[in-house]
Order: sequence, then C-alpha cells, then structure tokens
Amino acid sequence: MHATGTHFTDRTDAGRRLAALLGQWRGPGTVVVALPRGGVPVAAEVADALDAPLDICVIRKLGVPYQPELGMGAIGEDGVRVINDQVLRPAGVTPEQLAAVEARERVELERRAHRYRGGRPPVDVRGRTVVVVDDGIATGSTARAACLIVRARGAARVVLAVPVAPPDWTQRLAGVADELVCVGTPSPFFAIGEFYADFAQTEDAEVLRRLAAARADTPEPAASDGGVPVSDGGVPASDSDDGVPPSDAEVPPSDRELTLPAAGARLTGRLTVPAGARGIVVFAHGSGSGRHSPRNRHVAAHLNRGGLATFLFDLLTEDEEEDRRNVFDVDLLGARLTDVARALPAEQAREGGGPFLPLGLFGASTGAAAALWTAARLGDGVGAVVSRGGRPDLAGEEALGTVLAPTLLIVGGRDEAVIDLNRRARERLRCESELAVVPHAGHLFEEPGTLDRVAELARDWFGGHLVPCGPPP
Repeated sequence: MHATGTHFTDRTDAGRRLAALLGQWRGPGTVVVALPRGGVPVAAEVADALDAPLDICVIRKLGVPYQPELGMGAIGEDGVRVINDQVLRPAGVTPEQLAAVEARERVELERRAHRYRGGRPPVDVRGRTVVVVDDGIATGSTARAACLIVRARGAARVVLAVPVAPPDWTQRLAGVADELVCVGTPSPFFAIGEFYADFAQTEDAEVLRRLAAARADTPEPAASDGGVPVSDGGVPASDSDDGVPPSDAEVPPSDRELTLPAAGARLTGRLTVPAGARGIVVFAHGSGSGRHSPRNRHVAAHLNRGGLATFLFDLLTEDEEEDRRNVFDVDLLGARLTDVARALPAEQAREGGGPFLPLGLFGASTGAAAALWTAARLGDGVGAVVSRGGRPDLAGEEALGTVLAPTLLIVGGRDEAVIDLNRRARERLRCESELAVVPHAGHLFEEPGTLDRVAELARDWFGGHLVPCGPPP
C-alpha cells in the first residue's frame, strides 16, 4: 500500500495521481474496472495511463433502513452479495427488512447495468490482471463486492486501487484483492468527499461519455476460447437514448462557488442545491474553520441526500482568522451570517425563482452562537436551528430569549462541560427546543458513527421544521 498526498482538486486529479502508482500493470494483460458513478472519472485516467480497456462493475450499497448512508452490505452483478455483520447485527435489522432493501436495490442495479452497458457484455477478464477503481473507500462493502465479481469472472490477479481510504482499510479488506493501492490514508477520516475540493455528483451522462471515449481509444481485446467477444459498438450518447429515464434521486445537484457581501467583507462559500430541494441550510463554522471543514461538509452531504440545499461559507477572511479574538466575536459572526441569510433569496430569484426555500441555520462551536444571534434578529425568517457541539451561551441571554425558530442542541456524551453550557442555554430559550446527547462522543465527534448520528438528527430536525412557503417580503 502507498500513502502520499491526500487532497485532490477533483476526481480527474485523483485519477492521475493514482495512475502514477500503478505503472507496473501497464500493458495488454490489464483491464481497468470502475465502480460507477464516482469511480468512473478516476478509472478513466488510470485506464488511459495504463493503455488498458475500461469497463464497469455495477454495485449497489445496502443501506440500513433507518440510516441509509450506513452500509450493511452490497450487491453486485452476477448475483454477488456481501453482508457486513458488524453493521447488520448492532443495527437490529430483521431478515424481512434486509430482503426488502435488497429487492429494491436489485431493481436499480439491473436498470443501471443495462443503461451503462447498452446491452453489451462485460469485458472478458479471464486470465488477466484487473485493476478495480473507485473514488475512495468508506466501509469497503462495495469494493469487496466488485473484487468478488471480477474474481468470479476469471481474473488472474485483482488490484484494488483508490485515491483515499481510512487508515485501517487494509485490515478491513485483507484477502479481498492481491494488491491494495491507495494514494493516501489520512486520519481522522470522516467521509471520502472531505478530501476533494470538488466532489460534485458524477452524472450518468459523464459515465456514458467516459466509457464511450475509452472504448473508442482502446483496441478490442481478443476473447479467450469459448469467451464472448466484446462489442465495439457505441454507448448511448444521451441520458434518454436507452429509453430508461433516471430516477429523481439520480438528478445531480447544482453545485457552485458563490461570493456574497456581508458586514464589511466579501465572503465565499459553496452552494449545493439538490433537485426538488425543500429548504436551505446555511452553516456557521466555529473556531475559525471555514467552508472546507470536514465535519460540516460531511453533515452537509447528508442533508443534500435528504433533499436539503446547503451553503457553507467562510465567516472570516484569511487576515481576520489570524486574530483569535474574532473567533469569539459573536456580534461580528452573527452580523455576517445575517447578511448572508438575507442575500440568498436574491440569489435564488436571480437563478430563476421557484418556491422560496425556507431557511435553516447549522452552527458549530462559536458558530452556534452566531446562528442563534441571527435567528433572534430574523425572527420567523428562520425556520429551524441546529447546534453541533456548540456554545449557544455565547449568544447572550437577550438573544436566546427572543429566538422563535425551533432549536436542536446536539452535544457529545463525553463533552460534559459543553453539555452543562447547553442545558443552561436551553433554559433561556422560549422557542421549541430539544437537547440531544450522542453517546460515547467527544467534542469533535471523531468516534466512529457519532458524526453520522449528528447528520441524522440534523436532517430529521430540518426536514420536520422547514416548510416551503412563498417569497420573502
């Protein structure tokens, strides 16, 4: 296993850096197999560098019914099925629930396989080295399933290669492949996307385009005796060519950088709007962190999958961050958050309008105080507030007493001092409020599964309180 740099511009950059570690497998005896959709841009760069054919291996994660982002296993082509008992048993999933999830995902797997292949058979891998590529490893269930599939198809050697993975990934996947290759294994590790500057969802159109380009550039390999030769026919040129429209869940979110004026500064953030968004959550970062905060990006990605738009931005400029006093200047942070919250509806109208997205605020550390400060000033203009490991007490007694928005305070079970501060702050709130204590979590929610629990709580709170309405006054 290799470990070097761990931050990538995008999947193309990650693929090029990964390819630099795979030169020994360059040649006609190698096939590169990608896990769609995110693994395809990475694998395309690897296949190009290795002068190897590019194929796909369609896998579907089996998510825990009440926590779909947590994989309890995976299914793949050729009937491959991988179950993670370390997740399944503690989650209390019944055989009936597992069967229901598997049946639903099997339908989607078959639809995608038909869509991406266009009726063509997989590349013949018998007797060859197969490099299985994804954009990163999280639990490892999908990667394990892919390796089992290519092994069953007759691969002589299996190499699992990814740009980024948790430090313990080799233990998790021991024996699943002959070689494990990774550009970097950073710690702490919360989510794959935190190590990409651009981790926008890969669209079906890009998958089809990359496969078509690879097929056009790579000579058709000869099939082994008894094998089925690989067709050199083209793939569908557009999303609708195969007659199977993508589901709503597959429509990629709008994702772009946005700079807004706020309390004497121009602040940059990333605005992500999934199709059919029913609300927008603005993040107020704490302790000097900004829009690249891995923890808040992890929560934001979870909210996006739950149908909520997010805006992560820098509350302070680079120069201001050098003065630690600014981190605790709640009046400054709150004023900037307020200006940004007021400016977002105008941005929405500029892009074509549509139903006005109700506003939620998510604050971490001192950002929680800024969120409550803003909620107090915007009144019913804020639909809900969530604080993660926050310092709501810093908002001040007057602000706390005038907040109208339903407020959820989330703290770690091991963060005793902050639990006490949140309890006292909640006593001053006059709005609907709850205090959620995540067991076994410290202040930063670095323990396995604790940040996912924060994301679930936030998603449910915002989902239950952000109600679409008309345009703001």
